[in-house]
Amino acid sequence: MFIKILLTIIFLAVMVGVGLYSRKQASSVEGFVLGGRNVGPWLTAFAYGTSYFSAVVFVGYAGQFGWRYGLSSAWIGIGNAVIGSLLAWIILGRRTKLMTQHIESRTMPDFFGTRYASQSLRVVASVIAFVFLIPYTAGVYSGISRLFEMGFNIPYEYCVVIMSILTAVYVILGGYKATAMNDFIQGIIMLFGIVTVIAAVLNAQGGLTAAVEKLAALPSDADPAVNGGFASLWGPDPWGLLGVVILTSLGTMGLPQMVGKFYSITDESAIRRGTIISTIFAFIVAGGCYFLGGFGRLYDPVINEVTGRIAFDSIVPAMLVTLPDALIALVVLLVLSASMSTLASLVLTSSSTMTLDLIYRDKKAQPGEVEEGSIDDVVAEKIERRKVVVMRVLIVFFIVISLMIALNPPTFIAQLMGISWGALAGAFLAPFMLGLYWRGVTPAAVWACFIWGVGLTVINMLLGNPINPINCGAIAMLGGFPVVLLTSLVTPKMRHEDVNDMFSCYKK
Repeated sequence: MFIKILLTIIFLAVMVGVGLYSRKQASSVEGFVLGGRNVGPWLTAFAYGTSYFSAVVFVGYAGQFGWRYGLSSAWIGIGNAVIGSLLAWIILGRRTKLMTQHIESRTMPDFFGTRYASQSLRVVASVIAFVFLIPYTAGVYSGISRLFEMGFNIPYEYCVVIMSILTAVYVILGGYKATAMNDFIQGIIMLFGIVTVIAAVLNAQGGLTAAVEKLAALPSDADPAVNGGFASLWGPDPWGLLGVVILTSLGTMGLPQMVGKFYSITDESAIRRGTIISTIFAFIVAGGCYFLGGFGRLYDPVINEVTGRIAFDSIVPAMLVTLPDALIALVVLLVLSASMSTLASLVLTSSSTMTLDLIYRDKKAQPGEVEEGSIDDVVAEKIERRKVVVMRVLIVFFIVISLMIALNPPTFIAQLMGISWGALAGAFLAPFMLGLYWRGVTPAAVWACFIWGVGLTVINMLLGNPINPINCGAIAMLGGFPVVLLTSLVTPKMRHEDVNDMFSCYKK
Protein backbone atom coordinates (compact mmCIF):
# COMPACT_ATOMS: atom_id res chain seq x y z
CA MET A 1 0.00 0.00 0.00
CA PHE A 2 2.89 2.37 0.76
CA ILE A 3 4.27 1.86 -2.76
CA LYS A 4 0.89 2.51 -4.34
CA ILE A 5 0.27 5.66 -2.33
CA LEU A 6 3.80 7.01 -2.89
CA LEU A 7 3.73 6.52 -6.67
CA THR A 8 0.29 8.06 -6.92
CA ILE A 9 1.28 11.12 -4.87
CA ILE A 10 4.40 11.65 -7.03
CA PHE A 11 2.32 11.30 -10.20
CA LEU A 12 -0.32 13.79 -9.05
CA ALA A 13 2.34 16.25 -7.85
CA VAL A 14 3.95 16.18 -11.31
CA MET A 15 0.57 16.83 -12.98
CA VAL A 16 -0.14 19.85 -10.80
CA GLY A 17 3.47 21.04 -11.24
CA VAL A 18 3.07 21.03 -15.02
CA GLY A 19 -0.12 23.05 -14.62
CA LEU A 20 1.73 25.66 -12.58
CA TYR A 21 4.59 25.70 -15.11
CA SER A 22 2.19 26.29 -18.03
CA ARG A 23 -0.05 28.89 -16.41
CA LYS A 24 1.69 31.88 -18.06
CA GLN A 25 0.86 30.50 -21.52
CA ALA A 26 -2.81 30.17 -20.55
CA SER A 27 -3.51 33.86 -20.07
CA SER A 28 -5.09 34.35 -23.53
CA VAL A 29 -7.85 32.44 -25.28
CA GLU A 30 -5.49 31.20 -28.00
CA GLY A 31 -3.02 30.02 -25.37
CA PHE A 32 -5.61 28.46 -23.05
CA VAL A 33 -7.55 26.59 -25.77
CA LEU A 34 -4.90 25.82 -28.42
CA GLY A 35 -1.51 26.29 -26.77
CA GLY A 36 -0.84 29.17 -29.15
CA ARG A 37 -1.19 26.79 -32.16
CA ASN A 38 2.43 25.87 -31.60
CA VAL A 39 2.38 22.35 -30.12
CA GLY A 40 4.92 19.89 -31.57
CA PRO A 41 4.31 16.43 -33.09
CA TRP A 42 5.24 14.35 -30.03
CA LEU A 43 3.04 16.32 -27.65
CA THR A 44 0.16 16.41 -30.15
CA ALA A 45 0.39 12.68 -30.99
CA PHE A 46 0.45 11.68 -27.33
CA ALA A 47 -2.33 14.15 -26.54
CA TYR A 48 -4.41 12.55 -29.30
CA GLY A 49 -3.70 9.01 -28.11
CA THR A 50 -4.18 9.62 -24.41
CA SER A 51 -7.43 11.52 -25.06
CA TYR A 52 -8.57 8.56 -27.20
CA PHE A 53 -7.84 5.78 -24.70
CA SER A 54 -9.03 6.15 -21.12
CA ALA A 55 -10.57 4.06 -18.37
CA VAL A 56 -13.56 3.69 -20.70
CA VAL A 57 -11.38 1.55 -22.94
CA PHE A 58 -9.21 -0.16 -20.33
CA VAL A 59 -12.00 -0.99 -17.87
CA GLY A 60 -15.34 -0.68 -19.67
CA TYR A 61 -14.69 -1.68 -23.27
CA ALA A 62 -11.84 -4.14 -22.74
CA GLY A 63 -13.86 -5.94 -20.06
CA GLN A 64 -17.22 -6.02 -21.80
CA PHE A 65 -16.05 -6.77 -25.34
CA GLY A 66 -13.27 -9.08 -24.23
CA TRP A 67 -15.96 -11.10 -22.46
CA ARG A 68 -18.26 -11.09 -25.50
CA TYR A 69 -15.76 -11.67 -28.30
CA GLY A 70 -12.72 -13.24 -26.66
CA LEU A 71 -9.38 -12.75 -28.39
CA SER A 72 -11.07 -11.40 -31.51
CA SER A 73 -11.72 -8.21 -29.53
CA ALA A 74 -8.10 -7.34 -30.40
CA TRP A 75 -9.49 -6.34 -33.82
CA ILE A 76 -11.07 -3.36 -32.07
CA GLY A 77 -7.62 -2.15 -31.03
CA ILE A 78 -6.27 -2.72 -34.53
CA GLY A 79 -9.20 -0.76 -35.98
CA ASN A 80 -8.53 2.04 -33.51
CA ALA A 81 -4.91 2.22 -34.68
CA VAL A 82 -5.55 1.99 -38.44
CA ILE A 83 -8.83 3.93 -38.76
CA GLY A 84 -9.02 6.00 -35.59
CA SER A 85 -5.37 7.09 -35.65
CA LEU A 86 -3.61 6.53 -38.99
CA LEU A 87 -6.50 7.41 -41.32
CA ALA A 88 -7.75 10.17 -39.02
CA TRP A 89 -4.38 11.92 -39.19
CA ILE A 90 -4.05 11.36 -42.95
CA ILE A 91 -7.60 12.47 -43.82
CA LEU A 92 -8.09 15.28 -41.31
CA GLY A 93 -4.68 16.42 -40.03
CA ARG A 94 -3.40 18.77 -42.72
CA ARG A 95 -6.75 20.08 -43.96
CA THR A 96 -8.06 20.73 -40.45
CA LYS A 97 -4.91 22.62 -39.48
CA LEU A 98 -4.88 24.82 -42.59
CA MET A 99 -8.58 25.62 -42.86
CA THR A 100 -9.22 26.29 -39.18
CA GLN A 101 -6.20 28.60 -39.05
CA HIS A 102 -7.33 30.34 -42.25
CA ILE A 103 -10.89 30.98 -41.06
CA GLU A 104 -9.69 31.64 -37.47
CA SER A 105 -11.71 28.81 -35.98
CA ARG A 106 -10.86 27.65 -32.46
CA THR A 107 -13.55 25.03 -31.81
CA MET A 108 -15.59 22.58 -33.88
CA PRO A 109 -18.86 24.57 -33.44
CA ASP A 110 -16.91 27.67 -34.51
CA PHE A 111 -15.86 25.76 -37.64
CA PHE A 112 -19.47 24.95 -38.49
CA GLY A 113 -20.55 28.54 -37.91
CA THR A 114 -17.80 30.04 -40.08
CA ARG A 115 -17.47 27.36 -42.76
CA TYR A 116 -21.22 27.34 -43.40
CA ALA A 117 -21.85 31.04 -42.60
CA SER A 118 -24.46 30.30 -39.93
CA GLN A 119 -24.37 31.49 -36.33
CA SER A 120 -27.35 29.23 -35.61
CA LEU A 121 -25.31 26.17 -36.60
CA ARG A 122 -22.54 27.35 -34.32
CA VAL A 123 -24.88 27.70 -31.33
CA VAL A 124 -26.66 24.38 -31.85
CA ALA A 125 -23.35 22.53 -32.39
CA SER A 126 -22.00 23.94 -29.13
CA VAL A 127 -25.10 22.77 -27.24
CA ILE A 128 -24.82 19.28 -28.76
CA ALA A 129 -21.13 19.10 -27.84
CA PHE A 130 -21.70 20.25 -24.27
CA VAL A 131 -24.66 17.96 -23.59
CA PHE A 132 -23.26 14.76 -25.08
CA LEU A 133 -19.73 15.11 -23.73
CA ILE A 134 -21.21 14.81 -20.24
CA PRO A 135 -22.10 11.06 -20.37
CA TYR A 136 -18.68 10.28 -21.83
CA THR A 137 -16.99 12.16 -19.00
CA ALA A 138 -19.17 10.36 -16.45
CA GLY A 139 -18.11 7.04 -17.99
CA VAL A 140 -14.44 7.97 -17.61
CA TYR A 141 -14.95 8.92 -13.96
CA SER A 142 -16.74 5.64 -13.34
CA GLY A 143 -14.01 3.53 -14.93
CA ILE A 144 -11.07 5.14 -13.18
CA SER A 145 -12.82 5.05 -9.81
CA ARG A 146 -13.49 1.32 -10.02
CA LEU A 147 -9.76 0.72 -10.51
CA PHE A 148 -8.94 2.97 -7.58
CA GLU A 149 -11.50 1.16 -5.47
CA MET A 150 -9.78 -2.13 -6.31
CA GLY A 151 -6.24 -0.83 -5.76
CA PHE A 152 -6.69 1.26 -2.63
CA ASN A 153 -9.90 -0.04 -1.05
CA ILE A 154 -11.28 3.50 -1.11
CA PRO A 155 -15.08 3.78 -1.60
CA TYR A 156 -16.09 4.51 -5.18
CA GLU A 157 -17.75 7.83 -4.28
CA TYR A 158 -14.59 9.23 -2.71
CA CYS A 159 -12.52 8.17 -5.74
CA VAL A 160 -14.80 10.00 -8.16
CA VAL A 161 -14.69 13.22 -6.17
CA ILE A 162 -10.89 13.14 -5.75
CA MET A 163 -10.30 12.55 -9.46
CA SER A 164 -12.62 15.39 -10.46
CA ILE A 165 -10.87 17.87 -8.17
CA LEU A 166 -7.37 16.93 -9.34
CA THR A 167 -8.31 17.14 -13.02
CA ALA A 168 -9.90 20.54 -12.52
CA VAL A 169 -6.78 21.90 -10.80
CA TYR A 170 -4.23 21.33 -13.56
CA VAL A 171 -6.56 22.14 -16.46
CA ILE A 172 -7.68 25.40 -14.85
CA LEU A 173 -4.07 26.33 -14.13
CA GLY A 174 -2.39 25.55 -17.44
CA GLY A 175 -5.03 25.06 -20.17
CA TYR A 176 -4.18 23.08 -23.30
CA LYS A 177 -0.39 23.34 -23.04
CA ALA A 178 -0.45 21.83 -19.55
CA THR A 179 -2.82 19.15 -20.80
CA ALA A 180 -0.54 18.28 -23.74
CA MET A 181 2.61 18.14 -21.58
CA ASN A 182 0.88 15.96 -19.00
CA ASP A 183 -0.48 13.78 -21.80
CA PHE A 184 3.07 13.06 -22.92
CA ILE A 185 4.10 11.97 -19.42
CA GLN A 186 0.90 9.94 -19.02
CA GLY A 187 1.39 8.34 -22.44
CA ILE A 188 4.84 7.02 -21.46
CA ILE A 189 3.29 5.44 -18.36
CA MET A 190 0.53 3.89 -20.47
CA LEU A 191 2.95 2.35 -22.96
CA PHE A 192 5.12 0.82 -20.28
CA GLY A 193 2.17 -0.16 -18.10
CA ILE A 194 0.09 -2.05 -20.65
CA VAL A 195 3.03 -4.18 -21.83
CA THR A 196 3.98 -5.05 -18.25
CA VAL A 197 0.42 -5.89 -17.19
CA ILE A 198 -0.20 -8.17 -20.19
CA ALA A 199 3.01 -10.05 -19.45
CA ALA A 200 2.02 -10.45 -15.78
CA VAL A 201 -1.52 -11.68 -16.55
CA LEU A 202 -0.33 -14.20 -19.15
CA ASN A 203 2.40 -15.42 -16.80
CA ALA A 204 -0.26 -16.02 -14.12
CA GLN A 205 -2.13 -18.23 -16.63
CA GLY A 206 0.96 -20.29 -17.49
CA GLY A 207 2.02 -18.31 -20.56
CA LEU A 208 0.38 -17.25 -23.82
CA THR A 209 -0.07 -20.75 -25.26
CA ALA A 210 -1.64 -22.11 -22.08
CA ALA A 211 -3.97 -19.11 -21.76
CA VAL A 212 -5.19 -19.46 -25.37
CA GLU A 213 -5.76 -23.21 -24.87
CA LYS A 214 -7.85 -22.51 -21.76
CA LEU A 215 -9.88 -19.94 -23.67
CA ALA A 216 -10.43 -22.35 -26.58
CA ALA A 217 -11.84 -24.94 -24.18
CA LEU A 218 -14.69 -22.65 -23.09
CA PRO A 219 -18.19 -23.22 -24.57
CA SER A 220 -19.95 -20.57 -26.64
CA ASP A 221 -22.80 -18.55 -25.08
CA ALA A 222 -25.03 -19.17 -28.10
CA ASP A 223 -24.34 -22.92 -28.29
CA PRO A 224 -22.82 -24.56 -25.18
CA ALA A 225 -21.99 -27.61 -27.27
CA VAL A 226 -19.50 -25.63 -29.36
CA ASN A 227 -16.07 -24.74 -27.96
CA GLY A 228 -13.30 -22.50 -29.31
CA GLY A 229 -15.26 -19.41 -30.37
CA PHE A 230 -13.52 -17.14 -27.88
CA ALA A 231 -10.09 -18.10 -29.19
CA SER A 232 -11.00 -17.88 -32.89
CA LEU A 233 -9.91 -15.22 -35.39
CA TRP A 234 -13.31 -13.50 -35.79
CA GLY A 235 -14.93 -14.56 -32.51
CA PRO A 236 -18.50 -15.73 -31.82
CA ASP A 237 -20.22 -12.61 -33.25
CA PRO A 238 -18.32 -11.01 -36.17
CA TRP A 239 -21.10 -8.52 -37.06
CA GLY A 240 -21.42 -7.27 -33.51
CA LEU A 241 -17.64 -6.93 -33.41
CA LEU A 242 -17.72 -4.86 -36.63
CA GLY A 243 -20.19 -2.42 -35.04
CA VAL A 244 -17.81 -1.84 -32.13
CA VAL A 245 -14.86 -1.34 -34.50
CA ILE A 246 -16.81 1.28 -36.47
CA LEU A 247 -18.03 3.16 -33.39
CA THR A 248 -14.68 3.29 -31.60
CA SER A 249 -12.53 3.88 -34.71
CA LEU A 250 -14.49 6.06 -37.12
CA GLY A 251 -16.07 8.05 -34.30
CA THR A 252 -12.84 9.82 -33.37
CA MET A 253 -12.97 11.82 -36.60
CA GLY A 254 -16.18 13.50 -35.45
CA LEU A 255 -15.41 14.18 -31.80
CA PRO A 256 -14.57 17.80 -30.87
CA GLN A 257 -11.96 16.88 -28.27
CA MET A 258 -10.09 14.70 -30.80
CA VAL A 259 -10.26 16.89 -33.88
CA GLY A 260 -9.20 19.89 -31.81
CA LYS A 261 -5.70 18.39 -31.54
CA PHE A 262 -5.12 19.18 -35.22
CA TYR A 263 -5.94 22.87 -34.65
CA SER A 264 -2.92 23.36 -32.41
CA ILE A 265 -0.08 21.43 -34.13
CA THR A 266 2.80 23.55 -35.42
CA ASP A 267 3.06 22.77 -39.16
CA GLU A 268 2.64 20.17 -41.91
CA SER A 269 5.93 18.39 -41.24
CA ALA A 270 4.86 17.95 -37.62
CA ILE A 271 1.62 16.39 -38.86
CA ARG A 272 3.56 13.75 -40.81
CA ARG A 273 5.65 12.82 -37.78
CA GLY A 274 2.64 12.91 -35.51
CA THR A 275 0.80 10.45 -37.77
CA ILE A 276 3.47 7.78 -37.27
CA ILE A 277 3.81 8.37 -33.52
CA SER A 278 0.06 8.34 -32.91
CA THR A 279 -0.47 5.12 -34.88
CA ILE A 280 2.27 3.22 -33.06
CA PHE A 281 0.92 4.46 -29.73
CA ALA A 282 -2.59 3.24 -30.62
CA PHE A 283 -1.38 -0.20 -31.73
CA ILE A 284 0.38 -0.77 -28.41
CA VAL A 285 -2.17 0.76 -26.03
CA ALA A 286 -5.51 -0.06 -27.70
CA GLY A 287 -4.37 -3.39 -29.11
CA GLY A 288 -2.93 -4.30 -25.71
CA CYS A 289 -6.07 -3.31 -23.78
CA TYR A 290 -8.44 -5.40 -25.91
CA PHE A 291 -5.99 -8.31 -26.12
CA LEU A 292 -5.83 -8.30 -22.32
CA GLY A 293 -9.63 -8.11 -22.03
CA GLY A 294 -9.95 -11.14 -24.31
CA PHE A 295 -8.76 -13.35 -21.45
CA GLY A 296 -11.47 -12.10 -19.08
CA ARG A 297 -13.40 -15.38 -19.19
CA LEU A 298 -10.53 -17.18 -17.52
CA TYR A 299 -11.48 -15.37 -14.31
CA ASP A 300 -14.64 -15.67 -12.20
CA PRO A 301 -17.10 -12.92 -13.19
CA VAL A 302 -18.41 -10.39 -10.69
CA ILE A 303 -22.19 -10.55 -10.40
CA ASN A 304 -24.21 -7.39 -9.75
CA GLU A 305 -26.20 -8.03 -6.57
CA VAL A 306 -29.13 -5.90 -7.75
CA THR A 307 -29.60 -7.07 -11.35
CA GLY A 308 -28.09 -10.55 -11.03
CA ARG A 309 -26.12 -9.92 -14.24
CA ILE A 310 -22.40 -9.87 -14.90
CA ALA A 311 -20.82 -6.55 -13.87
CA PHE A 312 -18.81 -5.95 -17.05
CA ASP A 313 -17.05 -2.93 -15.56
CA SER A 314 -15.59 -5.18 -12.85
CA ILE A 315 -14.10 -7.82 -15.16
CA VAL A 316 -10.71 -6.17 -15.71
CA PRO A 317 -10.32 -5.14 -12.04
CA ALA A 318 -11.06 -8.78 -11.11
CA MET A 319 -8.27 -9.91 -13.47
CA LEU A 320 -5.77 -7.57 -11.88
CA VAL A 321 -6.60 -7.86 -8.20
CA THR A 322 -4.39 -10.94 -7.78
CA LEU A 323 -1.27 -9.22 -9.15
CA PRO A 324 1.57 -8.14 -6.83
CA ASP A 325 1.15 -4.75 -5.14
CA ALA A 326 3.86 -3.11 -7.26
CA LEU A 327 2.05 -4.14 -10.45
CA ILE A 328 -1.30 -3.00 -9.09
CA ALA A 329 0.32 0.37 -8.40
CA LEU A 330 1.45 0.44 -12.04
CA VAL A 331 -2.06 -0.45 -13.22
CA VAL A 332 -3.56 2.32 -11.12
CA LEU A 333 -1.09 4.81 -12.60
CA LEU A 334 -1.78 3.47 -16.11
CA VAL A 335 -5.53 3.99 -15.81
CA LEU A 336 -5.07 7.23 -13.89
CA SER A 337 -2.85 8.51 -16.71
CA ALA A 338 -5.26 7.47 -19.44
CA SER A 339 -8.29 8.85 -17.67
CA MET A 340 -6.97 12.18 -16.44
CA SER A 341 -5.72 13.02 -19.93
CA THR A 342 -9.12 12.23 -21.42
CA LEU A 343 -10.95 14.13 -18.68
CA ALA A 344 -8.73 17.16 -19.20
CA SER A 345 -9.42 17.13 -22.93
CA LEU A 346 -13.18 16.74 -22.42
CA VAL A 347 -13.59 19.51 -19.86
CA LEU A 348 -11.36 21.89 -21.84
CA THR A 349 -13.34 21.22 -25.02
CA SER A 350 -16.69 21.73 -23.28
CA SER A 351 -15.74 24.94 -21.48
CA SER A 352 -14.14 26.52 -24.56
CA THR A 353 -17.13 25.58 -26.69
CA MET A 354 -19.64 27.13 -24.29
CA THR A 355 -17.54 30.27 -23.81
CA LEU A 356 -16.53 30.98 -27.40
CA ASP A 357 -19.62 29.71 -29.22
CA LEU A 358 -22.45 30.64 -26.87
CA ILE A 359 -21.47 33.34 -24.37
CA TYR A 360 -19.03 35.26 -26.60
CA ARG A 361 -20.17 34.08 -30.01
CA ASP A 362 -19.96 37.53 -31.66
CA LYS A 363 -16.57 38.13 -33.25
CA LYS A 364 -14.53 40.50 -31.12
CA ALA A 365 -11.45 42.51 -31.94
CA GLN A 366 -8.32 40.67 -30.86
CA PRO A 367 -5.25 42.25 -29.25
CA GLY A 368 -2.89 43.43 -31.95
CA GLU A 369 -5.63 44.20 -34.49
CA VAL A 370 -5.62 47.87 -33.46
CA GLU A 371 -2.86 50.28 -32.54
CA GLU A 372 -0.72 49.46 -29.54
CA GLY A 373 -1.87 51.23 -26.38
CA SER A 374 -5.20 52.41 -27.81
CA ILE A 375 -8.40 52.17 -25.79
CA ASP A 376 -9.74 49.50 -28.15
CA ASP A 377 -6.65 47.37 -27.62
CA VAL A 378 -7.01 47.61 -23.84
CA VAL A 379 -10.68 46.67 -24.04
CA ALA A 380 -9.87 43.71 -26.28
CA GLU A 381 -7.28 42.42 -23.81
CA LYS A 382 -9.80 42.69 -20.98
CA ILE A 383 -12.29 40.70 -23.03
CA GLU A 384 -9.64 38.03 -23.65
CA ARG A 385 -8.92 37.72 -19.93
CA ARG A 386 -12.64 37.61 -19.16
CA LYS A 387 -13.14 34.77 -21.64
CA VAL A 388 -10.39 32.73 -19.96
CA VAL A 389 -11.99 33.32 -16.55
CA VAL A 390 -15.39 32.21 -17.87
CA MET A 391 -13.83 29.06 -19.35
CA ARG A 392 -12.26 28.22 -16.01
CA VAL A 393 -15.60 28.65 -14.24
CA LEU A 394 -17.33 26.46 -16.82
CA ILE A 395 -14.71 23.75 -16.34
CA VAL A 396 -15.85 23.50 -12.72
CA PHE A 397 -19.52 23.51 -13.79
CA PHE A 398 -18.97 20.76 -16.36
CA ILE A 399 -17.05 18.60 -13.90
CA VAL A 400 -19.78 18.95 -11.26
CA ILE A 401 -22.50 17.79 -13.66
CA SER A 402 -20.41 14.84 -14.86
CA LEU A 403 -19.63 14.00 -11.25
CA MET A 404 -23.33 13.82 -10.38
CA ILE A 405 -23.92 11.33 -13.20
CA ALA A 406 -20.85 9.29 -12.28
CA LEU A 407 -22.04 8.98 -8.68
CA ASN A 408 -25.25 7.38 -9.95
CA PRO A 409 -24.38 5.95 -13.39
CA PRO A 410 -27.47 4.87 -15.36
CA THR A 411 -25.79 2.05 -17.31
CA PHE A 412 -22.52 0.32 -18.11
CA ILE A 413 -19.51 2.42 -19.08
CA ALA A 414 -19.61 1.08 -22.64
CA GLN A 415 -23.24 2.18 -23.09
CA LEU A 416 -22.47 5.67 -21.74
CA MET A 417 -19.70 5.99 -24.31
CA GLY A 418 -21.92 4.58 -27.08
CA ILE A 419 -24.60 7.21 -26.42
CA SER A 420 -22.05 10.02 -26.33
CA TRP A 421 -20.01 8.99 -29.36
CA GLY A 422 -23.09 8.06 -31.38
CA ALA A 423 -24.74 11.45 -30.98
CA LEU A 424 -21.58 13.54 -31.37
CA ALA A 425 -19.97 11.71 -34.27
CA GLY A 426 -23.36 11.00 -35.88
CA ALA A 427 -24.04 14.74 -35.95
CA PHE A 428 -20.54 16.11 -36.63
CA LEU A 429 -18.47 13.54 -38.53
CA ALA A 430 -19.95 13.81 -42.04
CA PRO A 431 -20.39 17.61 -42.27
CA PHE A 432 -16.94 18.22 -40.77
CA MET A 433 -15.01 15.75 -42.93
CA LEU A 434 -16.90 16.54 -46.14
CA GLY A 435 -16.69 20.26 -45.36
CA LEU A 436 -12.88 20.03 -45.54
CA TYR A 437 -12.92 18.38 -48.96
CA TRP A 438 -16.13 19.22 -50.83
CA ARG A 439 -17.18 22.74 -51.69
CA GLY A 440 -20.75 21.63 -52.33
CA VAL A 441 -21.83 20.93 -48.75
CA THR A 442 -24.77 23.18 -47.85
CA PRO A 443 -25.90 24.59 -44.48
CA ALA A 444 -29.18 22.68 -44.83
CA ALA A 445 -27.21 19.43 -45.14
CA VAL A 446 -25.43 20.19 -41.86
CA TRP A 447 -28.77 20.80 -40.15
CA ALA A 448 -30.07 17.51 -41.55
CA CYS A 449 -27.06 15.63 -40.19
CA PHE A 450 -27.41 17.24 -36.76
CA ILE A 451 -31.04 16.11 -36.63
CA TRP A 452 -30.11 12.65 -37.89
CA GLY A 453 -27.28 11.95 -35.45
CA VAL A 454 -28.85 13.37 -32.31
CA GLY A 455 -32.39 12.29 -33.23
CA LEU A 456 -31.49 8.64 -33.85
CA THR A 457 -29.47 8.39 -30.62
CA VAL A 458 -32.09 10.10 -28.43
CA ILE A 459 -35.08 8.24 -29.89
CA ASN A 460 -33.31 4.92 -29.48
CA MET A 461 -32.51 5.81 -25.86
CA LEU A 462 -36.09 6.92 -25.09
CA LEU A 463 -37.46 3.68 -26.56
CA GLY A 464 -35.29 1.63 -24.20
CA ASN A 465 -32.45 0.97 -26.68
CA PRO A 466 -34.14 -1.49 -29.08
CA ILE A 467 -30.92 -1.07 -31.07
CA ASN A 468 -27.83 -1.67 -28.97
CA PRO A 469 -26.32 1.81 -28.24
CA ILE A 470 -23.03 0.65 -29.76
CA ASN A 471 -24.62 -0.42 -33.05
CA CYS A 472 -26.91 2.62 -33.01
CA GLY A 473 -23.86 4.86 -32.76
CA ALA A 474 -22.20 3.12 -35.71
CA ILE A 475 -25.38 3.51 -37.80
CA ALA A 476 -25.59 7.21 -36.89
CA MET A 477 -22.01 7.83 -38.03
CA LEU A 478 -22.18 5.96 -41.33
CA GLY A 479 -25.69 7.23 -42.12
CA GLY A 480 -24.55 10.83 -41.79
CA PHE A 481 -22.63 10.67 -45.08
CA PRO A 482 -25.59 9.89 -47.37
CA VAL A 483 -27.68 12.40 -45.39
CA VAL A 484 -25.20 15.20 -46.09
CA LEU A 485 -24.55 14.17 -49.70
CA LEU A 486 -28.20 13.83 -50.71
CA THR A 487 -29.35 16.96 -48.88
CA SER A 488 -26.54 19.02 -50.41
CA LEU A 489 -27.65 18.04 -53.92
CA VAL A 490 -31.18 19.45 -53.49
CA THR A 491 -30.67 22.50 -51.23
CA PRO A 492 -29.34 26.02 -51.99
CA LYS A 493 -25.58 26.34 -52.30
CA MET A 494 -23.32 28.82 -50.53
CA ARG A 495 -21.80 31.80 -52.38
CA HIS A 496 -18.97 30.54 -54.62
CA GLU A 497 -16.72 33.48 -53.67
CA ASP A 498 -16.95 32.68 -49.95
CA VAL A 499 -16.31 28.97 -50.41
CA ASN A 500 -13.42 29.55 -52.82
CA ASP A 501 -11.82 31.91 -50.31
CA MET A 502 -12.00 29.24 -47.59
CA PHE A 503 -10.48 26.57 -49.81
CA SER A 504 -7.70 28.88 -51.00
CA CYS A 505 -5.73 27.92 -47.87
CA TYR A 506 -4.88 24.55 -49.44
CA LYS A 507 -3.08 26.23 -52.37
CA LYS A 508 -0.54 28.06 -50.24
